[in-house]
Amino acid sequence: MTESGFLLPDLQDPESAPFWEATARGELCLQRCSGCGRLRMPPRPMCPHCRSTANEWPAVSGRGRIWSFAVVHPPLLPAYAEFAPYPVVVVELDEDPGLRLVGNLVATPEGPINGVDPATIHIGTPVRVVFARVGDVSLPRWMSAAAAD
Repeated sequence: MTESGFLLPDLQDPESAPFWEATARGELCLQRCSGCGRLRMPPRPMCPHCRSTANEWPAVSGRGRIWSFAVVHPPLLPAYAEFAPYPVVVVELDEDPGLRLVGNLVATPEGPINGVDPATIHIGTPVRVVFARVGDVSLPRWMSAAAAD
């Protein structure tokens, strides 16, 4: 946890460090198996499809669609109490609709996680990734693609 109150990831974790290094550069990079070429998230030491341990971290477009969402009431974690209610979206990526990432839907890259009216969120809405600096971490978040472009 940082002075922001957000619970933040371990940037030194060997499996996920390349992901966080990419977000610091403003890129969304995902682990891809060098054996079968499939993307995977969360990162793992071995491909669940072909069992290869070889991998790479290509950049992806950061574009997708809202597959599902929830509005958090009451907060499950005390660190987020002041933000409730806030939306959390599940985004299916353009590169692989079977690959889904979870994050906050925001109105602006640096906007609060409770800045989008939940009544305006719709399944299938195109979104794109944006990044917000929180402590030492650049967190991926999602914005409406129409608002972001």
